[in-house]
Amino acid sequence: MGKIPPSFRSAVSTPFAARKPPRPPPSSLAAADSPKPLLHFPRKPARAPRKTRTPDSLPEPAPALPQLRSLFQSPDLSEAKKVFSSVVATSRSQLDPRLHNSLLQSYAAVASVRDSIALLNHMVKASPTFSPERSTYHVLLSQSCNAPDASLASVRQVLNLMVNRGVAPNQATADVAVRSLCSSGHEDEAVELIRELSSKQSPPDTYTYNFVVKHLCKTRDLSTAYNFIDEMRESLGVKPDLVTYTILIDNVCNTKNLREAMRLVSVLSEEGFKPDCFVYNTIMKGYCMLSRGSEVVGVYKKMKEEGVEPDLVTYNTLIFGLSKSGRVKDARKYLGIMVEAGHFPDAVTYTSLMNGMCREGNAIGALRLLEEMESKGCSPNSCTYNTLLHGLCKSRLLEKGIELYQMMKSGDMKLETAAYATFVRSLCRDGRVAEAYEVFDYAVESKSLTDVAAYTTLESTLKWLMKAREQGLAV
Repeated sequence: MGKIPPSFRSAVSTPFAARKPPRPPPSSLAAADSPKPLLHFPRKPARAPRKTRTPDSLPEPAPALPQLRSLFQSPDLSEAKKVFSSVVATSRSQLDPRLHNSLLQSYAAVASVRDSIALLNHMVKASPTFSPERSTYHVLLSQSCNAPDASLASVRQVLNLMVNRGVAPNQATADVAVRSLCSSGHEDEAVELIRELSSKQSPPDTYTYNFVVKHLCKTRDLSTAYNFIDEMRESLGVKPDLVTYTILIDNVCNTKNLREAMRLVSVLSEEGFKPDCFVYNTIMKGYCMLSRGSEVVGVYKKMKEEGVEPDLVTYNTLIFGLSKSGRVKDARKYLGIMVEAGHFPDAVTYTSLMNGMCREGNAIGALRLLEEMESKGCSPNSCTYNTLLHGLCKSRLLEKGIELYQMMKSGDMKLETAAYATFVRSLCRDGRVAEAYEVFDYAVESKSLTDVAAYTTLESTLKWLMKAREQGLAV
């Protein structure tokens, strides 16, 4: 991205200068004392010239295994046995367990668990060199967990089959079963299976344990997740780790329960874990959702007191929270602190500041910040331009908004919903209905919005304009 148009640096009334053709992008960032201009918009990748392929240049045929996934179209067991015999007879990979696993997985997609087990038994008899591995039984286990009965009879049938064949369930087995059960909406059955496997010396590992906690947080009340954690701790001796607490903190922050989040941080410390940067960033994000800039600063100061070094995400979250809550001056101060700490501001940093400045009605200041951003070698993105377009239109700087829109259009950038709606309303309010229709066409063609959303906004704006004209409030 390149230098902003000269008119963005001048007063509102100054006309825009003609836009020069874009220069090729430099190979590296320019030095601070002599910045090189960057392109405003990324170039479209050049298409490679089409070449006529000769027989020697044709790619190798794709492996046969992926094609087996749709091999079985019928759950008929006798037909499946015939298909298996036919495939094995013509295959050169008879000793490869992946062939048998792929065949079994393909059939399991259309058949019952009982028939899938029967096909596996047929495979063993018809192919003496084939010895089922744990992964083979995991195919059946995943199938039984995708549609389990209330008693988990089919799941236990597969587990018993594994044990009888000399393949003991392990932590990978528990992970396959639990993930399949949770993914199919059977969280209660997943917890029950964890109890059963743990009693037989196959407790879940931390990955499976935290997966269940995260899934319960998404699908159930927080108390359900707490009860699961307490049960695992008291009955099985499985304790939550730093990841567990981070999952819980993220969940309560998303529900805007920041008091509970801070309590969890205290519990985390009592358990011997030191909150890391990600935990503090998560809490700061929660306060940002509530536009509570003071608390965001408080979390930042607490992490500094605890000896946790803020990262780029920390500073971006802090600057976003302060800008959103109307404390742009403080946000600019932390921008300086961020640079002193060795973190280079990116598009997120500058866009957050621009958003705060536009909220204060200082769209011209936001444009100057865009100049500063580009002079330091940071390229604006689509979100940056949409933020500025929205702010310019809100500040009644329509001409500058039109110029910015033309730049976005030249760069094939998509319009965001808020920027599009504000821009269309500003055009109609200024009596430029034809241009509003053109913006509508671009929004639809660029797939910025759905046809319905784009038209609904335009229609409601035109209705408002008609009513305003009737009352003599618009031209």
